Amino acid sequence: MFEAVTFDMSKHNLHDQTWRNNLIYAFAAIAAFVSPNLWAAAAGHEQALDLTNHTIGYLAVGIFVLAYSLVIAEDYLHMRKSKPVLVAAGIIWFMLGWIYSQHGLQDIAKEVFEHNLLEYAELLLFLLVAMTYINAMEERRVFDAIRVWMISKGLSLRSLFWLTGVMAFAISSFANNLTTAMLMCAIVLKVAKGNKQFINIACINIVVASNAGGAFSPFGDITTLMVWQAGIVHFEQFFVLFVPSVVNFVVPATIMSLFISSAPSHVVLEEFEMKRGAKRITFLFILTIATSVMAHSAFGMPPVLGMMTGLGYLKFFGYYLRRSLPRSLAKKRTEAEKRKDDKALKRLGQVVPFDVFTKVAQAEWDTLLFFFGVVMCVGGLGFIGYLSLISEAMYTNWDPTYANIAAGVLSAIVDNIPVMYAVIAMNPPMDVSQWLLVTMTAGVGGSLLSVGSAAGVALMGQSKGNYSFFGHLKWSWAIALGYIASIFVHLWING
Repeated sequence: MFEAVTFDMSKHNLHDQTWRNNLIYAFAAIAAFVSPNLWAAAAGHEQALDLTNHTIGYLAVGIFVLAYSLVIAEDYLHMRKSKPVLVAAGIIWFMLGWIYSQHGLQDIAKEVFEHNLLEYAELLLFLLVAMTYINAMEERRVFDAIRVWMISKGLSLRSLFWLTGVMAFAISSFANNLTTAMLMCAIVLKVAKGNKQFINIACINIVVASNAGGAFSPFGDITTLMVWQAGIVHFEQFFVLFVPSVVNFVVPATIMSLFISSAPSHVVLEEFEMKRGAKRITFLFILTIATSVMAHSAFGMPPVLGMMTGLGYLKFFGYYLRRSLPRSLAKKRTEAEKRKDDKALKRLGQVVPFDVFTKVAQAEWDTLLFFFGVVMCVGGLGFIGYLSLISEAMYTNWDPTYANIAAGVLSAIVDNIPVMYAVIAMNPPMDVSQWLLVTMTAGVGGSLLSVGSAAGVALMGQSKGNYSFFGHLKWSWAIALGYIASIFVHLWING
C-alpha cells in the first residue's frame, strides 16, 4: 500500500499537520510577547489584590484545571479544544473584573487584560507570516524535493538512520520541529516499509533530533522564540546552545545506532519537479528572517515589523508569479509538445496561480483560539498571584539550575508551551546562562516521552502504529542520558 500511495499520503499528512506546527509557533510567539515585566508591575502595584487565598482564586484554578482536562480528552470527546479554554478564560476574567469592580479598581484588571490582548495581536501577525512562508514552501514542493532526493539514494538502514536524524536536526533550526519530523518520517516509512523495529527507532531519533535542532535557534523552537521575543536573550546568544544541542541528539543516536542493521534499504525512484518559484520563495524566507532580526537588533523595533515587511516581499513575488504565469506556461507547453510529453502537458493544465492569501487561510483558527484561551487563562492566574507563588517555591527555595532542569522534565508531561510561558511570566532573577538552560531543557525535555512534544504526537499518528508510546519509552533511558549530558556540557561551556 505504501509503495503505491506513499507520495500522496505523506504530502497530505504533511499538509494536514503543518498548521499544528506553525500554530505551535504562533502560541510560542504569543506567549513570548507577553511582557514578563507586566506581571511584576501588576503584582507590585500597591492597589493590586492578592487573591491566592480567596474564593475567586480557588475557582479560577478549578475552572482552568477542568478546561485543560477537557482539552486533554479531545480525542475521546470529539470536541474542539478551543471551546473549554475560551469559556474558562472568559469566566476567569469576568470574575477578576467583578472583584476588582467591588474595590473600585476595575481599571487595573482592564489594563492587564488589554495589554495581553494587544500583545496577542502583535504576535499573531508575527506567526502568520512564518506560517505563510512555510505553507508556500510546502505548496511549491520544497520539502518534497528533500524527501525524493533521500529515498533515491539506496542507503543502508544505519546510514538512513543517521541521515534522517542529521537532516531533522538541521532543518528544524529554521522550519520548526513538527514539519521537519513529519518530512523525515515520510522518508523512513517509504524506504523501510514493513520494518517496524527500524521505523520505531528511526522515528525516536527523528523526534529527538527535531527537538534538539530547534533549541539553539530563535526560529527553531517555541521556547527559543518565546525567550528571544521577550527580550530576555539576544538573538546571537542562542547559538552558544549549538554544542549542547548536538550532544543532546548525538548521545542517544549513537546508542540506538548500535542496534540497527547495516542492511541496504529499498531504492525508490519518483518523477519529481519543484514548482516554479520554489527556490526564490525559500530565499525570501531567509531574507525575511534576516529582516526580522535586523529590526529587533539594529533598530530596537519589535521583530514583527521585519516579519510583516517580509510578507510584503512574498506578496510582490506572488504578483510577479501570477503576471508571468501565462508566458511561463506557453514556453513549457511548447517544450512539452516538442518532446511529446503527455504527462507534462497534463500537469501544465492543472497549474493554479500562486495566491498568498490561500496560504494564510490554511491557519487552523481553532488552534489559534485555543492559544488565546490558554494565554488568557494563565495570564489571569498570574494576575491573581499564583505564578508568583510558584516562582518563589521553585526559584527561591531551589537553586535555579535544579529548577530549570525540573522545568525540562515537566515539559515531557505538560508540554513545553505552558511551562515556558509560566517561567517567562514569573520572570525569576536569573542570568543569561540560566535563561539559556531553561530554554534548552524546556525544548528538548519533551523528547523524553513520545507525548512530550508535538513532533512525537504527530509521528505516532503518521506511522500507523509503527512508532508508539511504549516503543519510545523503551529508549527513554538513552534519551535521558543525552538530556543530562547536554546540561553538563552547557554548564561547562556557558555556565
